[in-house]
Amino acid sequence: MALKRLNTEHLTAIKWLALPNKGGKTNDEIAEICCVSRQSIHNWRKDPLFERELKKEMVRNSQDQLPELIASLSEIAIRDGNAAMAKLALQINGMLTDKVEVETKAKTGEINYEELDEEIASFAERIDEESSDNVK
Repeated sequence: MALKRLNTEHLTAIKWLALPNKGGKTNDEIAEICCVSRQSIHNWRKDPLFERELKKEMVRNSQDQLPELIASLSEIAIRDGNAAMAKLALQINGMLTDKVEVETKAKTGEINYEELDEEIASFAERIDEESSDNVK
């Protein structure tokens, strides 16, 4: 059953689960701290609301380390020759974006006047047919 809101025991579990290596605790120990079963912790981990809040807490816990992480990307890319790391470093710094190519059917200045005249004639015929149907 999906959670509608998070209670104190949920938030306590999130606090511990969001820490690196779960703050040195096992799932059993976290369950004991929260006064719930290990199975409850396991079930909560499948809940979208619980997981969303857990991810938010992980981000809050690691925000202070982001500048060092971003600064180390270039160093790692150069030292290890890691292309994925180099790509990520360039993307973060706005120097590399995904390239999207769009191809149009008709180039500007290349208007097919015959097709255009045929379409106009077709519209005119339809209008004439509709107006003659309405007169009857």
